[in-house]
Amino acid sequence: MTSLSISSLIFPSKSTLTKPSSSSFHGVRIAHFTPTHSPSVSAKRASSSASVVMMAKKEEELKEIRTKSTEELNEEIIDLKGELFMLRLQRSARNEFKSSEFHRMRKRIARMLTVKREREMEEGINKRLSRKLDKKWRKSIVPRPPPSLKKLQEEEAAAEAKESASA
Repeated sequence: MTSLSISSLIFPSKSTLTKPSSSSFHGVRIAHFTPTHSPSVSAKRASSSASVVMMAKKEEELKEIRTKSTEELNEEIIDLKGELFMLRLQRSARNEFKSSEFHRMRKRIARMLTVKREREMEEGINKRLSRKLDKKWRKSIVPRPPPSLKKLQEEEAAAEAKESASA
């Protein structure tokens, strides 16, 4: 708990009183009081269990990613990059969005690319060849809207169809 309080005025020392040009008022001291006791043992255990749960989620997500084929991974990477682009657009337009989604999506993309690279290494594809293949793959990507935008468009179309049917 942090609290602010005004303790007392700071009075000048005798050495500064002899100098007439210096000011005798030095301001007000603001003290910050923080608790000196250490966190309880139960709080430490709670934080360690939270990290264990997070690690379990990551491992579970990695298992899920590893079960997918390389083609499925490529498709999901494209979709996630599109979603990331949509988030950037929302941020630039100052719309409401969850800022935590940036971190989550970037991490998920990185995990997928890591699994993809692991598979390439198992096949014996070196780094240089991997970069060449990646460039070819990026050029072959057909631009398409991300799933969230498709979903919005479908919802709008359904709403318009409902309005036209009722009118």
